Amino acid sequence: MKKCPKSEEEGRGAGLPDLARRLGRRFKDPGLLERALRHSSYCHEFPEVGPSNEPLEFLGDAVLALAVSHLLLEEFPESTEGELSRRRAALVNARQLAALARDLELGSYLLLGRGEERQAGREKPSLLADALEAVLAAVYLDGGFRAAQRLVRRWFTPLLRRQEALPRDFKTALQEYTQARFKLSPHYHLLEAGGPGHAPHFRIELRLGERVLAQGEGPSKKQAAQQAAERGLQILVAEEKGLGGGPGEPGSPALPPDPPPQPPL
Repeated sequence: MKKCPKSEEEGRGAGLPDLARRLGRRFKDPGLLERALRHSSYCHEFPEVGPSNEPLEFLGDAVLALAVSHLLLEEFPESTEGELSRRRAALVNARQLAALARDLELGSYLLLGRGEERQAGREKPSLLADALEAVLAAVYLDGGFRAAQRLVRRWFTPLLRRQEALPRDFKTALQEYTQARFKLSPHYHLLEAGGPGHAPHFRIELRLGERVLAQGEGPSKKQAAQQAAERGLQILVAEEKGLGGGPGEPGSPALPPDPPPQPPL
């Protein structure tokens, strides 16, 4: 079993207070922040350091979805569920998360294995986006949902202000949503093309992986695909809500309880 070099142990420990300051938080348990920075490649080389940041990434994804949903509901209380979903898809995606991570210089704090280091892992958008979600989960576990929500407000409110208008391209919104959530791209298949020349009619089927997600109809292929994408996005968001990933009834949703104390890492 390889042992983590002492100099590396000291170096990563010294960087945690600096990152905590960038996050605007004094951690009660700094070990949570350290864990959020451990890539699986690092843990594979040095098993004695403990688990990787992947479970925190899983939790952070859910915390981020809920916190952004709160923010959107407050900013756009009269919007429909579909409008809120499209706004969230435009805000929360791997590209945007990676950009926020770069603003924090998060890559410089990551704990990577030698192979990942040689492959410029500190600059990989997917790795940066995952680490940002893990860091958010660490804030949630250390300080509760309100602390995580404050951080999300700081990150996303300026982006929300820069949104000129609600995105009307449902295909793009769905693509960003499914890539961020499932690492999959939707596919569209023409099922029917008919009608007289002055009133054509098209029916499009939307698939996500092997799943038939929705269908759309319209006087052009483009409009039919847009309708299918809108319906598909609504279905996925409704399913996410059923798992606790989104807001409930219109109004101000209640905050979830703070997490119980965590055992030592």
